[in-house]
Amino acid sequence: MNELHYQLDLLKAMNQKLTERERMYTKVCESAEGAFLYCSLEKKQLSALGQWREFFDFEVRETKDFSKILDVVEEQYVLSLREVLFLEKLGEESGSAECRLRGKKVWLQFRTQVYYDREHNPTDKVICIYNVTRLKSQNEELTFMAYYDGLTGLYNRNYFVRLLSEYVRNAGEKNSVVSVMIIDIDEFRKVNDGLGIIVGDELVQQFGLFLKEICEDNVIACHLHTDVFCVAIFEPSGNRNVDSIYKAILNRTKDAFHISSGQDIHITVSIGVAEYPQASRSALELINCAEIVVFKCKNQGKNMLQYFDTPVLTDFLDSIELENKLKKAVFNRDFYMCYQPQYYAGNRRLRGVEALIRWKDEDSRLISPATFIPVAEKNGSIITIGSWVVEESVKQYAAWRKQFGFPFIMSINISALQYKRGDFVDSLVEVLKRYQVSPSEIELEITESVLIDDFRAVSERLKVLRGYGIRISLDDFGTGFSSLSYLKKLPIDTLKIDKSFIDTVMTDSATRVITESIINMVKSLGFESIAEGVEEAQQYEYLHAIGCDVIQGYLFSKPLSPQEFETVLNGAV
Repeated sequence: MNELHYQLDLLKAMNQKLTERERMYTKVCESAEGAFLYCSLEKKQLSALGQWREFFDFEVRETKDFSKILDVVEEQYVLSLREVLFLEKLGEESGSAECRLRGKKVWLQFRTQVYYDREHNPTDKVICIYNVTRLKSQNEELTFMAYYDGLTGLYNRNYFVRLLSEYVRNAGEKNSVVSVMIIDIDEFRKVNDGLGIIVGDELVQQFGLFLKEICEDNVIACHLHTDVFCVAIFEPSGNRNVDSIYKAILNRTKDAFHISSGQDIHITVSIGVAEYPQASRSALELINCAEIVVFKCKNQGKNMLQYFDTPVLTDFLDSIELENKLKKAVFNRDFYMCYQPQYYAGNRRLRGVEALIRWKDEDSRLISPATFIPVAEKNGSIITIGSWVVEESVKQYAAWRKQFGFPFIMSINISALQYKRGDFVDSLVEVLKRYQVSPSEIELEITESVLIDDFRAVSERLKVLRGYGIRISLDDFGTGFSSLSYLKKLPIDTLKIDKSFIDTVMTDSATRVITESIINMVKSLGFESIAEGVEEAQQYEYLHAIGCDVIQGYLFSKPLSPQEFETVLNGAV
C-alpha cells in the first residue's frame, strides 16, 4: 500500500514538474517577437505558441490546417512556402521562405526545423514565424538608394557609369557607337541664390522627371551632380539619337517649369556631346570629354549644343600647362601637408586628423587639390604623390606620437590607382614598420571609385589591410551605389557622410531623412560615422542629436599646418 502511495506521489510530482516546464516554455514563446508552430508528425497534431494571434485570425490543430496559412499569402509565394511548411517531404532538416500576406503590406518569414529519428524518419518539426516588414522596407529603400538618385529618380552617378561601361564594351564588340550628352542648366546658381535651394532642387527634380520620360531601350540618364545631367545612347538611330533628344529638350524648355511654391521658371541648357569611339574609348573619359564641351558652350554664351572634336582640345591649353607644372612639382616634391582635426560629437575630444595635401606652384599660387588631383590621376603621377603623402603623414604622426605620447587616428586618403597597385599593401606596411607606428592608429580613406572595376579583388585587399589592424574608412558615403548595395560585404570601420548632405541637411527634409537613415544604418552595422564639411553650429547640434559619432569641418577647425596642430595636441594631452 505504501508502495502504491509512493508511486502516486511520484507521478504527481512528475506531472507538476511537466506542467511547470510547459508553462515556462509557453511564457518564453509568448514573450518572443514571433509565432511558433510545434508539429507532431506522428500524431499529425499542431500547437500554436507565441504571438500567433498577432499574425493570424484562425486556429491550427492538425497538419491539414497548413492550407489555411497557404490561403492567406499572395499567390506567387505559395509554392515556396509549401516546400518550407512540408520540408520533411524533401528529406531536409531546415529551410526558410519570405511571403507577403494577401491584400496587406505585411511580410512574414517562415523558418522550419525538422527532427528525425535514427532511421531518418521525421518525428517533429518547429516552424518559427517572424514579421520582417520593417526589414523589407529598409532593404527596398537601400536598393533604391543604391542605384537611383534620391532627388530625381534617375540613375545615380556611379551606377550610370557602370551601365555606360557596358554600353562601351558592347559597342566595341559590335563596332558600334555610343553617344554621351552632358546637359547643364544655364544660370542655375541664380535660381538657388535668388529663389532658394528648395526651389532649385524642385527645378532639378522636374527636369530629371522629364529626362526619365524620354528614356527608353538603350537610352539611359543620370543626375550627375547639382544641375548637371548625363544621357547615354547605345547605337543611336531613328528617334533614338542626339538630335531627337535635343529637340525634345528644346520643346520642353520653351515652357516654364511650374514650382509648387508658385514660381514659373524658364530655363535654357548647354549640352556637350562626346561619342565612342571618336572622342574616347572609356566611359569616364567620354563623360569628361562631354563636360569639356559643356565648358566651351558656357564660355560661348550658353543655350547651345556642341560636339567634342579636335579643336576643342585647344581650349584646354591651361590644363596642359597645369599638367606640366604638376610634373615638375612631383619631381621636386613641391607639396606640403595640412591636417584637419576630427572631434567626437559627444565630448568634443580629439579623435584624430585627416592628412590633406597642398600645392603652391612656382608662382606661389595655391592650386586646389580638386584641380590637380584629377590631373594627377589621369597622367598617373598620383602614384608618386600618394606614396609621398603616406610617407610624410606616417613620419609626422610618429614624431607627434613620440613628442606628445597622445594616441589618435591619422586618416590618409588613398586614390583608386594607388590602391590597386599590387605592391600597395606591402609598401604601406613597410612604412609603418620603418617609423614604428601601430597599424591600428592609421586609417585609410577610400572612395567609391575604388570599388567600380573589381569589387571582389578590392574587398579581398581590404581584408588583408584589416588583418594588419589598419582601419578602413569609406569616403563620400551616400553619393553612389557602392557604399549601399555592397556595404554589408565591405570590411570597413568608418563611413564619412559626404559634404553634399551636410550642406543641405538643415534646409531640405529629404536630405534629413536620408542622413538619419544612413546614421541609423551605420550604427546597426557597428561602424563609426563621420560628418565632413560641418560649418555651422546648427548642423553640429542636429548631427549630434541624431547620433553621428564624429564631426569634421570648419566649425571646429580648418586644415592646420603641423605647427598649428601641435597647439591642438598640447591642449588635448
